[in-house]
Amino acid sequence: MSTSIRISDETKRKLEALKRDGESFDDLLNRIAVDRTERDVRELAGFGDEGLAEHMEGKREELNESLEERKQG
Repeated sequence: MSTSIRISDETKRKLEALKRDGESFDDLLNRIAVDRTERDVRELAGFGDEGLAEHMEGKREELNESLEERKQG
């Protein structure tokens, strides 16, 4: 089964520039499309298994310590 999607001429040119020799548009889109799970997003954001609030609190503490050291030194 196939599906048609509408894209602008500009988008088509950009996709054609990314295509490899012998690669179909379906292959190209499969290659560049990335499935992201919630866990992947958390890890990419830098807080992995830690919750966002905990991560932000830790970073805030690190910043405060760094600023204190600069004041003293």
